[in-house]
Amino acid sequence: MRDMYEVMDLWGAWAASDNSGVDWQPIAAGFKGLLPHGKKSRLQCDDDEGIMIDGCVARLRKFKPEEYELIIAHFIVGISLRSIAKKRKCSDGTIRKELEKALGFIEGVICAIN
Repeated sequence: MRDMYEVMDLWGAWAASDNSGVDWQPIAAGFKGLLPHGKKSRLQCDDDEGIMIDGCVARLRKFKPEEYELIIAHFIVGISLRSIAKKRKCSDGTIRKELEKALGFIEGVICAIN
């Protein structure tokens, strides 16, 4: 099984280059003014994998909107988990747990599709 964080990082770069069908805003809700920390040129997944992960993220949006916003803010916009925690006024650990739940949901949907 592949590392989901790496898979999502590749997808985030793919989605940020205007390939994604997921309706995300260039500035995630509540994170206006925070600059992304990501690199300008990032490795991307291929279109087939990107489209599949887009579908999984769309399902996450439907069932867990707060975790969806976290995925968008971190993987597409490039906001650090620490900055997200400060904005939400909670600990880094709480944000990391939410991220793990979101990644688990996406991984489960991928397994169900395959």
